[in-house]
Amino acid sequence: MLKGKVALITGSSRGIGKGAAIELAKSGASVVINYIADKSAAESVLKEINSGGGRACIIQADVSKPGDVERLVIESAHTFGDIDILINNAGIAKIQSFEKVSESDWDEIIRVNLKSVFLVTNAVLPTMRKRRWGRIVNISSVAAHTGGLVSPQYTASKAGIIGLTRYYANVLVRERITVNAVAPALIETDMLKNTKIDPKLIPLGRFGTIDEVVSAVMFLVQNGFVTGQTIDVNGGLYFH
Repeated sequence: MLKGKVALITGSSRGIGKGAAIELAKSGASVVINYIADKSAAESVLKEINSGGGRACIIQADVSKPGDVERLVIESAHTFGDIDILINNAGIAKIQSFEKVSESDWDEIIRVNLKSVFLVTNAVLPTMRKRRWGRIVNISSVAAHTGGLVSPQYTASKAGIIGLTRYYANVLVRERITVNAVAPALIETDMLKNTKIDPKLIPLGRFGTIDEVVSAVMFLVQNGFVTGQTIDVNGGLYFH
């Protein structure tokens, strides 16, 4: 289905990013695994893809830094060619009440979660526009709709992602480049393991799985008629 396509997944050494990388490779795409610090985890994803007959490489880069993003895109092109599919997945979260949020706390989350989407998207768009084809999927959160309980800066970053998604979808639609978002809620990842959140908060009575989020990502990658949309994967926590 995706043979001959090149996919970049930011923050793909674990969690949703890892799951998306593996599934894209299974669908025939050449996959660029991006990580910031945990090289061994990225190598583990690479090994899993290679053992399944897929093609992948790993590239270290902090996607909130313009210089790293430029290098990431150049190295990706040298290895596999220009990027056709971008999954903006890199992100962090820190549970904080608004009274305890410092300016540096705010700046860190906005930089990593939101600025990175802007930087990487702009970096891959020139070649997508030249070929008049591309798929961009941005990972947001249910917090963008409900406010959530993580922190004000986390909510703002994830709401901003949906705003960016709509903007890019609107200006790129005539160039056959689709831009969509997926907004998960309480998915079984390492980030969730460090909390004491009760799964009963979800109407379905359980946390979501990485595979359930990845299936939504793959739908958006494979469908050329859906753009500017946010798919909510939240077990009934929020209806949109």
